[in-house]
Amino acid sequence: MGKTAGRPRGPYRILGFGWALRTSILLQTISSPSGFAISYIGNRSKVESLIAKESESGMTNQNVVVPDTIGIAIPAVTNPTPQIPYPPPKAASGGFSVRRKFLPHLELGSNASRLNVWVDSMKASSPTHAKASAALAASHSDTGPTWMMRQPSALSMFGEITRASKGKQIVMFLDYDGTLSPIVDDPDRAYMSDAMRDAVRDVARYFPTAIVSGRCLDKVYNFVKLAELCYAGSHGMDIKVPANRPSFMKANAKAVLCQPASKYLPMIGKVYKILLETTKSTPGAKVENNKFCLSVHFRCVNEKRWSALAEQVKLVLEEYPKLKLTLGRKVLEIRPTIKWDKGKAMEFLLESLGFANCKDVFPVYIGDDRTDEDAFKVLRDRGQGFGILVSKIPKETNASYSLQEPSEVMDFLRRLVEWKRFSLESCPNV
Repeated sequence: MGKTAGRPRGPYRILGFGWALRTSILLQTISSPSGFAISYIGNRSKVESLIAKESESGMTNQNVVVPDTIGIAIPAVTNPTPQIPYPPPKAASGGFSVRRKFLPHLELGSNASRLNVWVDSMKASSPTHAKASAALAASHSDTGPTWMMRQPSALSMFGEITRASKGKQIVMFLDYDGTLSPIVDDPDRAYMSDAMRDAVRDVARYFPTAIVSGRCLDKVYNFVKLAELCYAGSHGMDIKVPANRPSFMKANAKAVLCQPASKYLPMIGKVYKILLETTKSTPGAKVENNKFCLSVHFRCVNEKRWSALAEQVKLVLEEYPKLKLTLGRKVLEIRPTIKWDKGKAMEFLLESLGFANCKDVFPVYIGDDRTDEDAFKVLRDRGQGFGILVSKIPKETNASYSLQEPSEVMDFLRRLVEWKRFSLESCPNV
């Protein structure tokens, strides 16, 4: 990494924190002999062992169809050195730290103190309306301006964003719930508006676009209903890249399917049935089967009963050590313990689309949940593109920008399309 003398200009300026560094990015990518990105899963030796075992078995339970060649034509770039407007690693006095201390895995235990940790985590990740209102009010006081300097609005900083992406291929990654659709009490009724669907459809005409969701692939597809997109369901454990691509994609591209947790399906199905029966005694609790993961929604559960619900889930999972618990927005997520998340899914999609070793790609990931932080962190560590957090209240995050709600996400997507159309009309060869 290097530092350039003088004042960086344009998108490299960080409000309130002086000047950012101009850096040269070295991508580190590991691939299997076939070129499949499963090498991103955990330890390399374990991955190679897994590939060998699948080969010996004749791939009788094949979960991956790998194209011979998949890619996107990348326009020429004047300066190939990625220069991204990331905030500095430490906060100013009184502000938030950039690196968030998440609870990615709540360990199971039988003592009361461990259960209290669960409940405290549930409350911390799922504030009540009163707490949310208080936090929103605080956003107009001392902490709000600090947070907005760290993660400024992607709408107000749109010019900075487009300048940073100049000469690069933008690839869009979009969460669903809370990003493309509002958060609702009934997860089965989290419909996106027709206007939002049109905005996503227009974005996909100009940029490779993927939906990355905790929902199962079939369910999120039925919500979005756009066949030209890539989909990563079950927090990225069920990925499908369609063969039917827009004109800027290679004509000979084939469909790609990745299901790294397929062997856990019988176990997940069994736990789903147990949780359905176990949580019946908790009014408002809803267990959702997202194929490769389970979601226990407690949005409609009285907060006084959260402790009882946590105890119910804990007792079930104690019998299944190969499953782990993570927290979302008023939802408990139960997933296999494999090292795979939305960040890994994004990396897999970038590789499948031909961007594994490309410095001229500009990924943009928009999401509202703590599970999206895995993708934000990957982008920050790669030094390519950026994350946009969707939130009305200040949060510690690895994202570089923020939007307050799905309506602002739609406005951002529309502006991105307008900018691209104008760029093509001004410079048809770009």
